[in-house]
Amino acid sequence: MKVQKILYWVFLSLFTALMLFSVSNYFFKNEMIRQFFTNFGYPTYLIYPLAVAKLLGLAALWTNVKTLKEWAYAGFFYNVVLAFFAHQQINDGQHMGTVIAMILLLVTYFLGKRVRP
Repeated sequence: MKVQKILYWVFLSLFTALMLFSVSNYFFKNEMIRQFFTNFGYPTYLIYPLAVAKLLGLAALWTNVKTLKEWAYAGFFYNVVLAFFAHQQINDGQHMGTVIAMILLLVTYFLGKRVRP
């Protein structure tokens, strides 16, 4: 059980770092992200709300409020799935980040069910 708990916190930390990297790109490399969103066919006004939603989702994952965590996991799941298919659709070769994010997300979700009350 102790090994699972350590793995849970390690994978949650890695997922958090990946999402914080994403959010920092949204805020500090906005022109690059705007170009990605335009290539995907997404409206660019979604960049800042999505960044804020990711920050709020991360805050929910680190709390012990079960309902908030479930909603945050659902939001991250849809975000990662849609990002994967968006990158696949335009064939930009950047979909591996979304695969890594999905693995980290699923591991933290299922390990979290075992080790957190």
